[in-house]
Amino acid sequence: MAIQDREIPEAGAVARELPSKFLPPARYRDLPEPRRFRQIFGASIILTATAIGSGEFVLWPYITSQVGLVLMWTAVLGFFMQYILNMEIERYTLATGETAVTGFTRIWPPLGVLITVIAIIPNLWPGWATGAATIVTYVAGAGAPVPIAIVAMVAIGSALTLSKVVYRTVERVEMVLVGGIAVFLVVALFVGTGLSDWAAFGASFASVGQLPPMEEVGGVAALLGAIAFAGAGGGNNLVQSNWVRDKQMGMGQFMPRVTSPFTGEEAAAAGTGHMFLDSDDNRRRWKGWWKVANVEQFGTFFVLGCGTLVIMSVLAYATVFGHPLPEDDFDFIKAEGEIFGQNFGLWFQMAFWCAGAIALFSTQLGIMDWVSRLTADTVKVTFFRDSTKVTESRIYFAVIWAMIIAGSAILLSGTEEPLALILISSSAGGVVMFLYSMLLIVINRRFLPRVIRLGGWRLVMMGVAVVFYGYFSIALLIDQF
Repeated sequence: MAIQDREIPEAGAVARELPSKFLPPARYRDLPEPRRFRQIFGASIILTATAIGSGEFVLWPYITSQVGLVLMWTAVLGFFMQYILNMEIERYTLATGETAVTGFTRIWPPLGVLITVIAIIPNLWPGWATGAATIVTYVAGAGAPVPIAIVAMVAIGSALTLSKVVYRTVERVEMVLVGGIAVFLVVALFVGTGLSDWAAFGASFASVGQLPPMEEVGGVAALLGAIAFAGAGGGNNLVQSNWVRDKQMGMGQFMPRVTSPFTGEEAAAAGTGHMFLDSDDNRRRWKGWWKVANVEQFGTFFVLGCGTLVIMSVLAYATVFGHPLPEDDFDFIKAEGEIFGQNFGLWFQMAFWCAGAIALFSTQLGIMDWVSRLTADTVKVTFFRDSTKVTESRIYFAVIWAMIIAGSAILLSGTEEPLALILISSSAGGVVMFLYSMLLIVINRRFLPRVIRLGGWRLVMMGVAVVFYGYFSIALLIDQF
């Protein structure tokens, strides 16, 4: 799998060759001209929406309800490291049009399949749909969560199946949902928290480098899950490649998109990509794409996502910290809302629960989309690359409905505790992040032209991410076995 730069005499520029032992070689073409921020805004909104409903609304407020704000330093650090990870995922896709998982497949085909399988299995547990349904019963004052969760999943599957271009539908829905949550957060910031709560948040950073006893945070699995989901977490981050590609950013402009087999025009081609020649014009275009992608990701994912996590955790600190709550239970969300009602009125209690239901519903939508995208891309590229009948779109919708059937079966079998389901997904996600952090370093150091490859402080941060996620993953394995 020798990789080398070679001169293209007719172009007068140096080209980098993607390894082609297992997948077709890249086709060469110039980078498209970079687009303005307003044209690519929203590329990270689906990732942010799934983050808000997992770590931000559930796991971190849960940990805060147990131990206070002492671990907020790990949340902020985890979020920043995910921003770095996401940009390395975007780097590969902007430069080649391929997803990061396809890049892993170029190293060795089983790697892409392994990462996909490990990422998908924990997310068959529909913890977010169950959580949203549970909160709906709080608002209604009665009801059974399981039928509500199943109806929600079927509604998501139907909406996606009938979408002409799936990405556009998911992005627009998530924009509306995140907008509603943002309105609640602005109100909650002034109504639900005080200066003493924010002083405690600031003081929590004096404990950087310290961890409380594991039993106080619900165990190693809960802590690893919270750190992994301080942001999107698990295999979710990898699908930023697919969303950037469907947003037609960089070389993604030349790649097929997922469309409905009923209402859209399908593309049979596999998602193997392109490389650009190392010329002055392409370097200029690359700088433009890299700048606008960083600004969009930092603002949409890090600022909005991390801000949501911090506000929700301080809300939990201000309301339920120090109150006795059952372990491994979703009741802290109910208790938090009831205390809001006692202190600020029934309207705020209902607004909090409605925001929670929206957040968890948006996460379930995002997860069903990303799991199906990740699977479809991997299966098409690895096994059906030359097939005109087995398209990425058809695989995508097969996986969507398989998830609905599997998730419904799990719920009907009696496994319906939302927090337990979310902990299963999130702790396994931390192990996945440890594995693909190392693989991202390989593909972005070895496969890309020297002028754009991973290096400097970002390479240092990627090394920190490997150590960070590796430490907690090993601790989880030791704890379990």
